[in-house]
Amino acid sequence: MDIPEDVTFEDAIALTQSLMTQLSSGELSPVAAADAIAQLVQTKNGARGFFVTYLTAEDSLADHPSPEVIQALQSSPDTVAELLVKNLAMSAAMAITHRRNQNEDMAQGSDRVRIRAIHLIERVNLPQVQEKAVALRESAITGEGNYKAFLERWQYDAEQREIMWQTLDRVID
Repeated sequence: MDIPEDVTFEDAIALTQSLMTQLSSGELSPVAAADAIAQLVQTKNGARGFFVTYLTAEDSLADHPSPEVIQALQSSPDTVAELLVKNLAMSAAMAITHRRNQNEDMAQGSDRVRIRAIHLIERVNLPQVQEKAVALRESAITGEGNYKAFLERWQYDAEQREIMWQTLDRVID
């Protein structure tokens, strides 16, 4: 499976869905899947599309990432670290939003993404994750720093920022 360098976010979602279906059915080997994932995570759109699909999937593929998937993610440490840390923080904050709106199904989906992100962070074991987690934690606490614009763009309130830094504490050494 060849991934175009100019893959769009939407195409990356579709490619990841296809990849996961083929992997689950045995049509695609773990090595071939890892090669496609490595190509996807080389670009911001590809990585975003991969993570939004992989982390939210209904099947259990993301609950037990293969060594090949981990290796593929390690191939683009900066992009992967950034998106894993943001997915972790965003899923923790969104669980609060969904519970405020009495949507427990969506809240549980956000909880599942949070758990999967933590698990992937532990498995990929990238120093870049630590750097970005510390920076996002600091911004969540102070409202300043490298992730100030990110927090403002999504309009996270004090309770959401608190759960973010508490969650990020779990992955910071």
